[in-house]
Amino acid sequence: MQQARIVRGVSCLAGLTLLAWGCLAGEVMPPKPANYFNDYAGVVSAATAQRLNQTLEDFEKSTSSQIVVAVFSKMQSNSSIEDYAHRVFEAWRVGQKERNNGAVLFVFVQDRRMRIEVGYGLEGALPDAVAKRIIDDEIAPRFKRGDYDGGLSVGVTAILQATRGEYQSARRTGPGVLVLVVLFIFLLILFLAFVRFARRAAGTVYHRRGRGSYGGWGWGGGWGAGGSGGGAGWNGGGGGFSGGGFSGGGGLSGGGGASGSW
Repeated sequence: MQQARIVRGVSCLAGLTLLAWGCLAGEVMPPKPANYFNDYAGVVSAATAQRLNQTLEDFEKSTSSQIVVAVFSKMQSNSSIEDYAHRVFEAWRVGQKERNNGAVLFVFVQDRRMRIEVGYGLEGALPDAVAKRIIDDEIAPRFKRGDYDGGLSVGVTAILQATRGEYQSARRTGPGVLVLVVLFIFLLILFLAFVRFARRAAGTVYHRRGRGSYGGWGWGGGWGAGGSGGGAGWNGGGGGFSGGGFSGGGGLSGGGGASGSW
């Protein structure tokens, strides 16, 4: 019985190993890109690609953080987008070796899937929740309309803002939230005004009772005082531009980031 269990366990492990090997053997690992912005699917204009590449190049010069965008026609792997993006990130070594301050926005157009993979050094500035909001609130709505230029432009801007600690999601500052905040403040002011009025009214009543019925025992004075006191790389279809190229610095990722679709 024990031997049979061991045989079944070994067979199961071997099957899983072969399955994983088949998935990896069938995938294509893209080489390290030549630029910061790489449109291999040809979905954005040359002007947008050149502008975003220059923006990302200037960002690394000013902050040392490396942000890369790679737009593919489809994902050439049978694994999940999370596993595939992580392996590609590790192969490209995005970010500086000592700081691991890199991030990559992967887009697979035909699959209608995307992911922001974040290096160790940027996980504090670009946590999973923020990466998810950037995908869902900024990029995906524009991709749904077929506006890849607009989606990638706002996506890049949001990622750069997040790494600087400046990003504010539209979800947090939407009109519904503002209305609730204003309503809460109004009700709080109304409540405080009512409490103050009630205290003053109570103090006046006791003050009058003290003078009229108890001949100046001081009850009215005490309550009245209390009341007033309380009131106080690659040249894809959208590339075709020249300039400073991307070169990975040896950065690593722990799998942080977020995925989404449109």
